[in-house]
Amino acid sequence: MNNTQRITALGLVLAVFAAWALLLTSPAQAVTLKNTSVKLPESTRVFPGDSAGAKAANSYCLMCHSVGMVMNQPDLGKAAWLVEVNKMKNAFKAPIPEDQVAIIADYIDSIKGKK
Repeated sequence: MNNTQRITALGLVLAVFAAWALLLTSPAQAVTLKNTSVKLPESTRVFPGDSAGAKAANSYCLMCHSVGMVMNQPDLGKAAWLVEVNKMKNAFKAPIPEDQVAIIADYIDSIKGKK
């Protein structure tokens, strides 16, 4: 074992002892949970239009997002909107049917795409 390894090992041992000593000398902190309520703002705003894309966006996007939140995003290209909708479906588990992903992405591109 070289000097660097000895110093690292000694530092680790000292850190473990310090943490152990702190646990033994600190009084336990009680955690109290309280109920609370939050009133979220309400909106009746919907995505404009009567197309399949508008209907899909209103059905699936508004579960989690407001229209304003989507409309305040940067203008993206069609491929980027498809990535975003897939991220909502796959990473964040939005219940968007697979056959609606491209429809939503196309619609959002039509109202919020890079021109």
